[in-house]
Amino acid sequence: MNIGLIIVGDEILSGKRQDKHLSTFIEKLAARGLQLDWAQYVGDDRERLTALLRQAFASGDLVISCGGIGATPDDHTRQSAAAALGRELVLHPEAAELIWERVQQMAREQGNTVERDAPDTLRRLEMGVFPAGAGIIPNPFNRIPGFFVGTVYFVPGFPVMAHPMMDWVLDQRHPELQRPVATRERSLIVQGAMEATLTPLMEEIEARFPGIKVFSLPSVDHPQWGRHIELGVKPAASSAQDALEPAYQALKEGLAQVGACISTELVR
Repeated sequence: MNIGLIIVGDEILSGKRQDKHLSTFIEKLAARGLQLDWAQYVGDDRERLTALLRQAFASGDLVISCGGIGATPDDHTRQSAAAALGRELVLHPEAAELIWERVQQMAREQGNTVERDAPDTLRRLEMGVFPAGAGIIPNPFNRIPGFFVGTVYFVPGFPVMAHPMMDWVLDQRHPELQRPVATRERSLIVQGAMEATLTPLMEEIEARFPGIKVFSLPSVDHPQWGRHIELGVKPAASSAQDALEPAYQALKEGLAQVGACISTELVR
């Protein structure tokens, strides 16, 4: 099962807010021996979001979508999810109770009373309107849940809510995917060499070690290493983990043969 992340919101694309979900989700996956396969950003455009979610539902991937599940006019994720699935939007009974409990709690804290059929309450209950058949994701911050259908999960855009909900998805819904944490990649800082010179070596390593990916990350102004290339290997899948060390040693030997200067070795 591949793992994907969708980040929704005009405020991200405009730069009004900085995305904090991508780096955090990558860290959470790595702590469980997993890795992110793809990520996409999308604005508050219902048609575009519907098309993206239709692909996500059809993919069979584990996908977490962050943002746009509120009940204001610029929130379209719940409606887009329903359209992508061809299902109606319905008030989830358990979500409704959780939201009602939250509304009452807020009223008590302010010294007020509130009616369940009050206009403000009804608007808040719209946050519990999900595609028919959806399950809910607990929200430890304010109890207003997210939802999921199949292996596509929807959480709020607020990191303080979304990030513990990501944990719940990975640990409660997909513990079988988790693996012992292993070395994810080995690399070297190469100085005084050009990528064109190293390309044949990279191609040779990938040909000799199926399932191993070779990567090259050049830099021209690094504060520590100056102009250099970070050259390394990583397994494309867990089945190639055993080939990581042999591929790395072959990479080092190949660099020595072409006279490249290795200044630092990295393990991640």
